[in-house]
Amino acid sequence: MPVVVQKYGGSSVANVERIRQVADRVAHTRASGRDVVVVVSAMGDTTDELLALARQVSANPSGRELDMLLTAGERIAMALLALALNQRGVEAVSFTGSQSGIITSDSHTNARIVEVRPFRVEDELQRGKVVIVAGYQGVSYKREVTTLGRGGSDTTAVALAAALGAEACEIYSDVAGVFTSDPRVVPAARRLDEISYEEMQEMAGAGARVLNAQAVEFAKERGIVIYARASSGSDEETVVRRFPPKAPGRVVGVASETGLVLLTLGPNAAPLAPVLELLDSRGAGAKQLRYDAALGVSLVLSLENLHDYGALRAELSARFPAVALHEGLGAVSAIGAGINARFATVRECLRLLAADGILVQGLATSRFRVSLLLEQAAIDGAARLLHRELVERSF
Repeated sequence: MPVVVQKYGGSSVANVERIRQVADRVAHTRASGRDVVVVVSAMGDTTDELLALARQVSANPSGRELDMLLTAGERIAMALLALALNQRGVEAVSFTGSQSGIITSDSHTNARIVEVRPFRVEDELQRGKVVIVAGYQGVSYKREVTTLGRGGSDTTAVALAAALGAEACEIYSDVAGVFTSDPRVVPAARRLDEISYEEMQEMAGAGARVLNAQAVEFAKERGIVIYARASSGSDEETVVRRFPPKAPGRVVGVASETGLVLLTLGPNAAPLAPVLELLDSRGAGAKQLRYDAALGVSLVLSLENLHDYGALRAELSARFPAVALHEGLGAVSAIGAGINARFATVRECLRLLAADGILVQGLATSRFRVSLLLEQAAIDGAARLLHRELVERSF
């Protein structure tokens, strides 16, 4: 039978009643004659609550022990969903990330999937069971429990879909697809019927929460079509697949993120390599890195998966006094295929923000994105401004 992979986010399994609703949806899919693999996130705000507990007992918790703690959330959700399905007469079995064959890199709190060995999943599907997998987690080649960073359950789902040759990967959340911006920040945001892998990857990398950037990267590499839907049962969806750009140069969305730190190092102030080595040892990857022999180094760190920033800051200060850290920053990004073929979008972003009195702390571009570094307090207003002028006017 054809295989479908469904992923349900934390809001979709936030309480017992919602777990029952998910069980009904999964049972309906199974009754339609398809094998079903379900990937679940932790219930509601469980991950945040577990992280808060860790910080009550340790100001700088180790990555390994955090992974041991945080993976408990998905295990609770997977077991409850399996129980709910069995109660409905639908045979189901739950697996942790390691039991389902998710092999990752050796990087705690932000690992990457390097291989999927879904032998146990395939065995249980052949026995006619629904297989439920804990998202966001795996096991490293050193047999250590690892997590995949925020939104990692999406990556679990797409990776399993690729490994199983699934006909579809369905991502269910509390919103009906991918919007031109976060509707909670930009009320005028509209749902996109379809979006290319490249544009979606840039949206996710710039802070859009509907899909995880690594998941989209996996889907693009393996040609997996993603259907982003609402768990409420709405028929609306966004299809993420390989689409040629319909209007090169057009801004399709505006994404934003907070919790960024700008690290700067002047020319000849200190060797760059030891600083980068320290960042790697702390799992602090840079979102952007620029080096100029005359101007020095600037890089942007995200605190999202960096749970021991206090210790990192103290060590940077002690070992590299010339390093300066500018905290309390965020970024707003305009995304669209070919928007940087000319400087028109960059110029317009700078003009709009300047006219609104918003100071730009930094700027970076890619083929599909213009990102502007701002003070965190200005992010929401900047997102609404750019969305109104660059996206809404082309509706």
